[in-house]
Amino acid sequence: MNPLADFIVALQYTLPYTWALWFFAAYPIVTSIMWITTSLFFIRRWERGRASDSQFPEGAERDLPRVSVLIPAHNEAGVIADTLNAACAIDYPSYEVVVIDDGSTDDTVRRVMPFVASGLVRLVRKTVNEGKALALNDALPLATGEIVLTLDADAAPEPDILRRIVPHFQSARVAAVTGNPRVRNADNFLARLQAIEFSSIVSLLRRSQRIWGRIVTVSGVVAAFRRSAVFDVGGFSPNMPTEDIELTWKLQKRFYDVRYEPRALVWMTVPTTLRGLYRQRLRWARGLMQVFHKHSDVMLHWKFRRMWPVFIESALSIVWAICFVVLTFIWVASYAIGVPPVGASPIPNLWGMTIGTLCLLQLLLGTLVDRRYDEGILRYYPYAVWYPLVYWMFLSVTTVLSLSWIFRRPATKGVRWNTQREGPAA
Repeated sequence: MNPLADFIVALQYTLPYTWALWFFAAYPIVTSIMWITTSLFFIRRWERGRASDSQFPEGAERDLPRVSVLIPAHNEAGVIADTLNAACAIDYPSYEVVVIDDGSTDDTVRRVMPFVASGLVRLVRKTVNEGKALALNDALPLATGEIVLTLDADAAPEPDILRRIVPHFQSARVAAVTGNPRVRNADNFLARLQAIEFSSIVSLLRRSQRIWGRIVTVSGVVAAFRRSAVFDVGGFSPNMPTEDIELTWKLQKRFYDVRYEPRALVWMTVPTTLRGLYRQRLRWARGLMQVFHKHSDVMLHWKFRRMWPVFIESALSIVWAICFVVLTFIWVASYAIGVPPVGASPIPNLWGMTIGTLCLLQLLLGTLVDRRYDEGILRYYPYAVWYPLVYWMFLSVTTVLSLSWIFRRPATKGVRWNTQREGPAA
């Protein structure tokens, strides 16, 4: 064998390789068990049997707080009308809809104007694209509601969304409530994998994290905030790629409560091409890395101890992604030189079967739980078999490609946006 082949073989008999192999196998097993059990606690305590409960006391309609629905938009001509039709149909006695046009160069404003003319919508028009965070910050002082619901411009909320979210704000400690995004354009393989992901990974994790007491992030597509709390932490951060993750951490570091409401449904459009999904997930990964850089001090202070579980779990997920990519590279190289790699086999072994079984159980639980909100989700479960085979590698690659961002300071200028939808909302 040549020196490179000798190195690849020798590497697989080192202690770091053994540790990486054990961690690579143990992490998904432990986390799947943890997410399944803790989410079941959430379901039993807060969710079971409450599908139709509005949580409002009888006769309390006139005392409900006013809500401002803020919809930032940049070049959203293809989807904004559908979103506004849904937003204007929300069943709630006192709310307003405000669109913030952030320097759009397409027909976004023209599509919004009929709603403005009818008196259903207010328009804040900015002539320069300064980014989503600044668009929201500019609208906050103009909002007439103490509670603000932020929606993406391609999101269609269910009519009862505010009746699900607003009761949480009866507790003075609650600063934010994130809703339950559902995929409405599940037209191809990638979109259906994402439909499974949002039920079995995203939604299930938020249930688990609520049991821990802190969550990693609200959903940028749908989240409600107490306006005074947002002002208290300095508003949305314009220099962060993912302003939703950043604001979640700022609020929780100020000891506000952030909650998840699975019955607050919004229907969203997800990327249906590899390029679109890659760009989205790369931005999410970079945003998380920058949040880690900015808020690494949570591990240094006892007062932030309730943030430790989400910080540690997120850090371990990054380490696991690195292991996934590195080990896969070593295994491919080993097969290429004709030597069976240590710890890898094309035939499923005990570890592989255990990981796969727990993954599929987690995905099944998520789809069964969310079936009460999204009746068609269960028919996509057969696609779950591809999740650990295809999706894990895809997400791990975007994580590894974003690693350098954990060492970067946030930009001094605002992060602009140019969301490119792949077609009108379905």
